[in-house]
Amino acid sequence: MPKQITANQIIGEIGENEVRGRFLTLGFQFDGRSRLEAGIDGIAEVMSQGQPMARMIAVQIKSTTASPYTSENDAGFTYLLRPQDLAYWRGSNLPVIVVFYRQSDHSFYWKEVSRDGEQGDRRLLIDKTKDVLDSSTVNKLAALTVPKTGLGYFVPPLGGGEEALVNMLPIMLPSEMYLASTPYDSKRSTAIMFDGGDPRFDWVINGGTFWSFQDPRTTSCCDIVDLDQVEAIDTRDIAFHDDVDEQNKFSFLLRQTLRHQTQNDLAWNKDHKSFYFRALEQGIHRNFVYEASKKKTDADVVSVFMDNKVEGRISFVRHHAFIPRFENIGDEWYLIITPTYHFTTNGFTPHLYAASLLSGKKRLDKSAALRGQVIMWHRFLTESERAAERYAVDLFGGEQIVGPRLRFKKPPSVHLEIRVPEDGWGNEKKRDQNVPEEGLFADGI
Repeated sequence: MPKQITANQIIGEIGENEVRGRFLTLGFQFDGRSRLEAGIDGIAEVMSQGQPMARMIAVQIKSTTASPYTSENDAGFTYLLRPQDLAYWRGSNLPVIVVFYRQSDHSFYWKEVSRDGEQGDRRLLIDKTKDVLDSSTVNKLAALTVPKTGLGYFVPPLGGGEEALVNMLPIMLPSEMYLASTPYDSKRSTAIMFDGGDPRFDWVINGGTFWSFQDPRTTSCCDIVDLDQVEAIDTRDIAFHDDVDEQNKFSFLLRQTLRHQTQNDLAWNKDHKSFYFRALEQGIHRNFVYEASKKKTDADVVSVFMDNKVEGRISFVRHHAFIPRFENIGDEWYLIITPTYHFTTNGFTPHLYAASLLSGKKRLDKSAALRGQVIMWHRFLTESERAAERYAVDLFGGEQIVGPRLRFKKPPSVHLEIRVPEDGWGNEKKRDQNVPEEGLFADGI
């Protein structure tokens, strides 16, 4: 009986050559294994402008002539992994992907194989839009070579650069601040403020010394200081003191001052140390209109979500929020903004499952959304300067707050020669969602 090369052998060989060519087209090296391979057909190596980077991906190739894949439709298909393949790949020190090649339509798809979990059959879900093996997934492939634990490695630029917005606002400090002696500590002073009926807390007390940007002789703070011991000094003498404890105390004063000047519109979440937009009424949306990139836009800063199962019942209310951090860098103070969300049941009562709601929302937010929130917060914090000099007009119709204020410059931007993929960092759950790719290094927010 004459020897015969089977159709499966032929299409398998064709598939390996086609996949090798596709990886070379994408700028990767691809080296095939010998005939002794047991589940890995080749090794793809990341290259940057022709320079090999010693970042490897193990590749298993599945080729077919024209047959449809399992459960295939216009959106995608599935592939059942064999237990013996999983057992083999689990011991790999490289990320493992399966590449699917079909000769009839010259299509290429790929999917990473998770090596976690129990051994046994596993189905890969392939999305025909997100899992195409072409130039749109170059950065996503390169990101597979970044270790999921430890400090990670630098992955070179595989695409164009970008302008990144830095989530820090330079602060223009009041020129003067006031120091005074006080016979009270912070706890007793707080009680006196509440008893007086006109409480304000844009001050700090430490070691018998009162600090504030507002002259305490002109406010209700006159009840907690020695009026004959009030002194106005240059803010820079304290703001840029060499002592770390003094800087920490000044940082706290900045937060207290910001809290006071935004009190009509923002509430403070003590547990998460974040500011969030107040609801105006129970179960009512709240919108903030602002100018972004010379164009008017708006944001639902308080959003009400209704229960799909029970008509008229609120499921949860989501409030835009941010975690503030004040840092002294060089000869300037900055407000570092970390966008986040606050969840309530009706606009006022904290939600019991806020952590789960926050986790789900953050998995959906991409760099563009975070960038937009930083811009929004800058516009909100500087709206009063555009409305009236040295007067904070409540943006939504409240009483005015008069006095020295923290003012903020625009967040700086930097040009990055490289891009970060959306799913190149973060936990496995987030990467498994196949978030659309935006480059090897995304906006540094």
